[in-house]
Formats: sequence, C-alpha cells, structure tokens
Amino acid sequence: MVNKWFDFSLQFVYYQFVMAKFAIIETGGKQYKVELGTKLKVEKLGVPKGEKVSLDKVLLLVDGDTIEIGTPYIKNAAIEAEVAEVGKADKKIVFRYHAKTRYRKFKGHRQPFTEVKVKKV
Repeated sequence: MVNKWFDFSLQFVYYQFVMAKFAIIETGGKQYKVELGTKLKVEKLGVPKGEKVSLDKVLLLVDGDTIEIGTPYIKNAAIEAEVAEVGKADKKIVFRYHAKTRYRKFKGHRQPFTEVKVKKV
C-alpha cells in the first residue's frame, strides 16, 4: 500500500521541478520567484499604473527539464510584467526614547511600492 502523503509529495515535487516554468529575478536589491500570473510588490519602479515593464535581471530560468543559470544574469532573458498598482505601504512607526531625560521622538514612514503582475516568463 502506498502512503497517500508520499504520493502527494511526489506529485508536488514533480510539478515544482519538472513541469513548472518559473524564474528567479532581481529588482530593488531583492530576489523573487515568479511564474505566469504572479502578483508581487517590488520597490518603486517609477512607472505609471497600466504600463508594461520588462524585468531583465533574470538569475535563474526553469522551463520543464531545462534549467538556465546566469553568471550573474542570463543574457537576452526578460520577464514581461504589467504595473497593477502604485502606492505606499502601511505606516511604520519610528519611536526614539531616552530614559530619564524627557527625550521622545516620534516619526512615521511609508515605503513606496509598485505592484506588478507577470504576463510572460
């Protein structure tokens, strides 16, 4: 008898590493795993909402059995995406406090972001 969990894990591994088409990209100093239809928030790109953007810093590209690894980037590879939203993240509070000296500084920060949806890998 085959363990159901083992069978599921084999299917998951098969999908993740054999059938999947995904890429690892770099933007804003961070790395992201993207597939077709992925929505992700990246650092501000300076592109208005609805415009198309090409993310050309591709570190790894997997297409079924084929794996391409960049050194550090893959030449002539780009991810096509569309800007879904431009905005600011939730407020982060910066509070500085020194005991016994009446020193209190209160400041807020909202990090700008661009949300993109991947159209082509």
